[in-house]
Amino acid sequence: MALWGRRTFRDGVRVAGVWRPVFTRFGDAYVLSDLIIYADGAIDCGAVGLTDLDGLREELRCGRVATELEDGALVHAYLVGTWRFAEPHAGADADMLIGEVIDEIDRLNDRPDSVERCQQALMSYLDDPTEENRLALLDHYEAVPHHLRQYVVSNQESLWTLMTEPGDPLTGWSGEQIITQELHAQALDELRQHVRTLHLSSAEWHARMQADGPEHPQAPTLTIQPTDYPGGWPDIAGVEALRNDYPATITMGSQNYPTVSHAYWALSTSDPDAHDRIAAAPDGLDAVKLAVQAPHRPEWPDVRLAVMATLLRVKFIQHPLLALVLLATRDARIIYNGPESDYWTGENGTNWIGRLLELTRSELAATRAGILNITLG
Repeated sequence: MALWGRRTFRDGVRVAGVWRPVFTRFGDAYVLSDLIIYADGAIDCGAVGLTDLDGLREELRCGRVATELEDGALVHAYLVGTWRFAEPHAGADADMLIGEVIDEIDRLNDRPDSVERCQQALMSYLDDPTEENRLALLDHYEAVPHHLRQYVVSNQESLWTLMTEPGDPLTGWSGEQIITQELHAQALDELRQHVRTLHLSSAEWHARMQADGPEHPQAPTLTIQPTDYPGGWPDIAGVEALRNDYPATITMGSQNYPTVSHAYWALSTSDPDAHDRIAAAPDGLDAVKLAVQAPHRPEWPDVRLAVMATLLRVKFIQHPLLALVLLATRDARIIYNGPESDYWTGENGTNWIGRLLELTRSELAATRAGILNITLG
């Protein structure tokens, strides 16, 4: 469940992040600052620069980052004003904030957060109410920050009953009572009905998951950054081989192009001489510079996505070793950064190159599995 919707990125390396307000303490006063959480686990808490979860815990412990203010605290907000608070009330304590941060790191990496993991454990228990699944559900529920547990399911008392072993006491909204087998079975039926009514039945949910695979990538997000190799590209291809300017000659008809970048920009012009100059450029960046000066095809905005998709497919079909590099990224979300426009790249753009690399990877995997036969024809 996303609480922080403000997206940002870290300068220079384009690591995705989100931010929320937090108080940092300087002497006897507090300052309203930004707590920034990045996908790689780095945290900027506004007090000591970049740190990590353990560093944030220490800042909270020693009071340099605060979730609760003292009565009469003096608070500054840059360009807004200064206040002295009487009887301040905070919505989350330090442990709750840490839980939120952990969830945000998961979401930034397209992984289920603690609420979603608990909901999945609940579905497993509803489908197969064993003691092992009950204990797993209890563990996942306790891992959810206390103030977010209400989002696991609206019928909280039935959930508490379900997680309590029959014969043990439970203090709920209706007071304390001993959980009997009958109460346990009633809670099980109520939550199954709740799931059927508002979401999916547990059987449907499991059938969908088993049939179609996980809803979120299992591999961490891969960010492909611009690279500069003054001494030449590495002999053994790593993830840099996924870049469009990586030296991997591709053949389109009777024409050879040194890189995908050369091919893309050469095809963008209808002038034969400009096409040949771009195709013969020393490197991909020079190809871009030459293309800017050349007349573009009037239909280029409408066809460029198909052209790029085809060129990437050609590259990895014609270079099987590079295809293995792409396949090795498994199901990771791919973020592609570079000199291209935001249409093609970046956290702030539409990231079409990254998305097309994921599509090409899937096509290669389908071909290797014998499900499809993706060819150049």
